[in-house]
Amino acid sequence: MTLETDYQNALDYLYSYVDYSLTRAFRYSPEKFDLGRMARLMSFMGDPQEKYRKVHVTGTKGKGSTSVMIASALQAAGYRVGFYSSPHLEDFTERIQVNHKTIHKEAFCELVEEIKNVAPRVSEVTTFELATAMAFQYFAQKNVDFAVIEVGLGGRLDATNVVVPDVSVITSISIDHVSVLGDTVQKIAIEKGGIIKPHKPVVVAPQSDEALKVLVGIAHERNSPVIEVGKDYLFAPWAHTLDRQSLLVWPSNDQPLVDEFIESGGRSIWEPIRLNIPLLGHHQVENAATAYTTLKVLESQGVAIGDQAIRRGFSDVFWPGRFEVLRKKPGVIVDSAHNRDSAHKLRVAIDDYLPGQSITLIFGASEDKDLDGMFRELMPRMKRVIATKSTHPRAMDTEEIVNKAHQLGRPALAIEDIEEALRYALTLSDEGSAIVVTGSLFVVAAVRAVWKKWGYPIREFECDTDDISSQKEVSEHEL
Repeated sequence: MTLETDYQNALDYLYSYVDYSLTRAFRYSPEKFDLGRMARLMSFMGDPQEKYRKVHVTGTKGKGSTSVMIASALQAAGYRVGFYSSPHLEDFTERIQVNHKTIHKEAFCELVEEIKNVAPRVSEVTTFELATAMAFQYFAQKNVDFAVIEVGLGGRLDATNVVVPDVSVITSISIDHVSVLGDTVQKIAIEKGGIIKPHKPVVVAPQSDEALKVLVGIAHERNSPVIEVGKDYLFAPWAHTLDRQSLLVWPSNDQPLVDEFIESGGRSIWEPIRLNIPLLGHHQVENAATAYTTLKVLESQGVAIGDQAIRRGFSDVFWPGRFEVLRKKPGVIVDSAHNRDSAHKLRVAIDDYLPGQSITLIFGASEDKDLDGMFRELMPRMKRVIATKSTHPRAMDTEEIVNKAHQLGRPALAIEDIEEALRYALTLSDEGSAIVVTGSLFVVAAVRAVWKKWGYPIREFECDTDDISSQKEVSEHEL
């Protein structure tokens, strides 16, 4: 049997369990999302998640970008860093990484064989719970110093919430997954705030007043220190191109020095730290400031990092599908915006980076998304819409997308095949125009795959080919 066959069999085994991400309608409840079940699973595996330090990240948008910046900076500081995120773009192995490299398929298959010994002992275990357990086990096997763990959905009842992190992080909260997490920002904030652990600090990105009040309330109940980005740490964009952007970040105590820096036109002896990131859009400035604040909290706990490592780590970040420029002229840009708030941020980025350009929108979304809200944000900048559809079982019907575009006064047509949709959009391109693909990470992934199939250069995740026999490696740091 070949490795690829073994890998497909391993995936088939995982997907033979319940996968709520593929379910058209479900209720987010303790009956379905039982942390006791996840705790039992981890106990049977020897609680590997307790063998390294952890950063736990949730939020509606920005949690992936923030997580990968934290992980990259910790790696640049010399630590061995595990990174767990979901969903994946092209391959399941992307979800489990150590030092920027995805788990090798052979090691993945070995972990599935381990899981087979314990999964039958836990009633109603899910695909996501098994995948999360595999990540925690892999990080222990690889002797990581830190694991940066992104929440899958919500927070309070998410399988990742069995961890007790050194610091919790909550990025921007907005309306999304309303049938699952609730139909108000306050309800969603309660779910996200569920990752706050007693006596452990929580870094909170800029939030609406409603969300912030909920999060601060939960933190106070649990005697958890709150560090607010935008209050305790301040930030500002500095410069940007289609390749990267820079920002300034400083603790609020340094505000008088920042005032002097600004008044001098940037010529004073002192200046706040300047960070360069390849992730574009003002929302990524906010995410970078949140990541930087988190790293400063870790430093206050005695973790040696330093601004030089943070600069290097942020500059080296790779996180595809987030206002990712596949081509500059004519522009082809993919972005994973999938709710009204992220669509607004995408429109701001389009205004910022593509001023005056005619935009063809290739759009596909999941059926539970706020199509009306997203289109009301995006349509003022769109010349036309091409509705398309991923192979995901919850994909929205293209005619619904076309009808909504027509209601908002934009020409639209349906081309369900994503490759054909991109091919047609390219025939409409010229030097003064751009193609923007958004609405779903699944559609973004499909367009990236087509781009690669056509032979265009595209950056991909690296695979960990070292130590695929599961031999443990020596860590660079004893924490």
